[in-house]
Amino acid sequence: MLKGKQTWTFANKPVILETGVTGGPFEANGEIAGDFDILYSDLWMEQDSYEKAHRHLMEKAVELALEKGKIDKEKVQFFLAGDLINQITPTSFAARTNGIPYFGLFGACSTSMEGLALSAFITNYGGANYVLTGASSHNAAVEKQFRYPTEYGGQKPPTAQWTITGAGVALVAPNGSKQGVFPHIVSATIGKVIDMGLKDPFNMGGAMAPAAVDTILAHFNDTGLTPDDYDLIITGDLGQIGRETAMDLLKQKDCKINQEKFKDCGLMIFKKDQPVMAGGSGAGCSAVVLYGHILNEMIQGKYKKILLVATGALLSPLSVQQKNSIPCIAHAVAIEYGMKS
Repeated sequence: MLKGKQTWTFANKPVILETGVTGGPFEANGEIAGDFDILYSDLWMEQDSYEKAHRHLMEKAVELALEKGKIDKEKVQFFLAGDLINQITPTSFAARTNGIPYFGLFGACSTSMEGLALSAFITNYGGANYVLTGASSHNAAVEKQFRYPTEYGGQKPPTAQWTITGAGVALVAPNGSKQGVFPHIVSATIGKVIDMGLKDPFNMGGAMAPAAVDTILAHFNDTGLTPDDYDLIITGDLGQIGRETAMDLLKQKDCKINQEKFKDCGLMIFKKDQPVMAGGSGAGCSAVVLYGHILNEMIQGKYKKILLVATGALLSPLSVQQKNSIPCIAHAVAIEYGMKS
């Protein structure tokens, strides 16, 4: 049901039955390494290109979600996913492997919640029995496309962020499809494209922060909820600069969120002594943090209701070369845990 201007509420509260989360060597040394299903010891993953390794990350995450959920892929109606590489080829090639009817999504680093929102909408209204959704990124593949190959050794400013290597996938189903206690998807707020005129591709957090704030405010306006209704509000890879900017903008809009309650995926995934500049980023960042770490903490009873706001910078190498500003977007999904299906 549409509530307000840009929020869906899901009366049937679809569930996340299972997840699959894969990561690379840098993530293996990170803060939430224990929340990955598989961690690879090198960026090649026995492939002959970084792009093929990227595809493999998604293929394995899908395989894990199905295996853990004890669901044959033939029973899954749709696969909704994306990444950052040109024409989302790693994801599309992974879709070729799994053979599930496929919606390719591009929302940059907001893709994870774009996919989860659409999956919840489809299952809530009887459009599917099972939907797989996820997002992925690979540090070396993304750096090669958007900046410089890592072998080049190009220096970055402290505002830059580290693209994570990982894939996160969720198996979404209608409420009641399986007995048990599962995370429920209760609402989703679809963001608008916000462009404040920033042009620095090495300051993604600053560029994306206004989009995150716009979607957060829209969510509260549409639903009538407040920050106090959530145990945790998490942005998707704003990093240190973007999180601070978002906090300032929220204060200006008289939206008071406790700093301890306002987290960021890009600041949760790595340890403080890892050289990631302003934090982690990449389409896989919010996917692995949510589908691995945060859902695990919800299942352990730490949180009952969270709002994850995944942010994306909708730029391309060509748009940067043509000196265009960076349009950004954020999609928010509310998840509850504790009720029986």
